[in-house]
Formats: sequence, C-alpha cells, structure tokens
Amino acid sequence: MQLHVILEPELSSVVSEAQRAETLGFDGAWVTETSRDPFLPLVRAIDYTTNLVVGTAIAVAFPRSPTHLAQTANDLHEWSEGRFILGLGSQVRAHVERRFSAEFEHPVERMRELIGAMRAVWESWNEGQRLDFRGDFYELTLMTPYFSPPPNPHGPPPVFLAAVGHRMTELAGEVADGILTHGFSTDRYLREVMLPAMEKGLASAGRGREDIDVARQTYLVTGRDEGDQAERARQVRELLAFYATTPAYRPVLELHGWESAQDELTTLARDGRTDEMADVIDDAMLDAFALVGEPGEIGGLAYGRFGDVVDRMSFRLPGDDPGVWNEVIAGFEAAASHG
Repeated sequence: MQLHVILEPELSSVVSEAQRAETLGFDGAWVTETSRDPFLPLVRAIDYTTNLVVGTAIAVAFPRSPTHLAQTANDLHEWSEGRFILGLGSQVRAHVERRFSAEFEHPVERMRELIGAMRAVWESWNEGQRLDFRGDFYELTLMTPYFSPPPNPHGPPPVFLAAVGHRMTELAGEVADGILTHGFSTDRYLREVMLPAMEKGLASAGRGREDIDVARQTYLVTGRDEGDQAERARQVRELLAFYATTPAYRPVLELHGWESAQDELTTLARDGRTDEMADVIDDAMLDAFALVGEPGEIGGLAYGRFGDVVDRMSFRLPGDDPGVWNEVIAGFEAAASHG
C-alpha cells in the first residue's frame, strides 16, 4: 500500500508540506480543487521534491475542455519526469452549473467522452495521429504542428477518476488507470458496492484488477493525548456532517441504515444551526468513516480494513507534532512488513 498525503493548495506553503511529506516517507501527494487552482501548487511541489508522485485529487473536469486538461497534464507529467497523475472528478450538479456555469447533464457519458477526447489529443502529440474525435459532447478535429508539443518522453500521464455512485465507479473500471474513492465512504460500501461495480467495468473493457489502482482517501483521528484526539474527532465529525448533506452520497448512508442522519443534518443546515451538526455524527459513524486510534495503531487499522483492496491510501497531516507522524509512518511500515 502506497501512502499519499493531501496537501493544502496554497502556493505559500505547498513546498514545505511537500518536502515534509517526502522526508517522512510518503510515496505521493495530492492537491484538491477547493478554493484554489489544483494545478499551480503542483509545479512548486515538483520543483522541490525528488521522488514524490504528485497529482490532483481532484480537478473538476466538466468546466475545462479536454484540450486544456491534456495540455496542463502533459506539461506537468513532462516537467515532473513522469511523476504526475491527473485525477478528475465530476463534482455535483449545483457546483458545475452554478459555480462554474458549465454543463452537467449525463455526467457518466460526458466523463467517458472527456477522457477519450483527452487521450485522443495525447495520441496526436505522442504518436502523430490525426486528431479526429467526434462524440455527443466533444468534437476535436484540429491540431496543427504549431500547437502540438513534441512527444512526451514519459508518455501520457495516468488518469484517475473519482467515484461514489455505481455508474461512475463502473466507468472508472472501464476507462481509468485508477479510481479515487471519496473519504465519505466506508469499507463496507467499498466492498459491497464500489468494488463489484469497478470489476464490472473492468470486465466490460477486457481488463483485470492489475490494470487499475484503488486509491482511498481516509480520515484519521489520532494525536499525542486524549485532548489532541478529541479535537481531531470533532474536526472529522464536522467534515462528515458537511458531506452527509450531499444527496449524491445518500447511498452510503442508506447501506448502513443512517439515512435519517442526512435528513436531520439537512434540516440543521437549512435552519442555520450548523454548530449542532457535528453532534449528529455518533461514534459508530465516526468509526466507520475514519481510522481512530493511537498514532502507532493507525497503520495496523488501515491494513486490517483495506490492505487487501486498496493500493494507495491518502490522508491529511493533522497537527505539527513530528513525533506523532513518525509513529504513524512506523505503524504503516510495521503493518506492511507483517503482510
């Protein structure tokens, strides 16, 4: 299992965070598109690290054209000497339509075409093929030599696709190099819903499990003492409460019989009672979504729950105590050595 850290998308801090992650022994680092661009920080992270794999987890796909994505990803993959992963996600309808003023209809079909169109651009650059992609959502038929970079010596970058629902998960199995599972999912949802859908997509494309990486984001509740752990637990409860109001994530809650929590949280959010929302996330829900334990226990918990199905695990670094993180990493190394 490879370990990836989630970096804050801040140009002012990303260098120190990326260097810290590499020093600690992380294999890679992700930047998420939230309040800032997800690509620009990676340029700095690439410049100041040596072996750290870097990627977007995620960049919002639909507001960008396939050619824009192909250009940016190609440049980062070349500049990093093959250390870049393009992680894409659909986001939800409200954000795509109202925050980006972009099209969202038929997201699975649109995502399939966007990835195909992007790869057609890469083929035109790397293999000299004439660009001729025609679909229902994208049509790319012009790529002159002046606008074509030379072939990338590292080839096209891997494409990872974020998924929660059955159909997007199946699509990831069919067309992506990796699947990014949302932190708002549980090991039970991963095993009972997502993995069967992914396997269906793999089979439909004539691919096998070795052709895709399962990358999981998870939340950690750990710390030096009970006070640190309690503060971290509160932070994770607040984050889970926020995500639990998203209608698209309801199937995760329904699998566990927790759909009433979404109804309650939605009411609290609507009434402006956001300070009460974290209290809805009880201990059972916290344990299902997060790894809760002493720093040295986290690695064993992760391998016990996900070691047979997850190829890459990512999480944020809560707190600045280097001793805590040395213990966390040592715990992962010990768990890996025991199989």
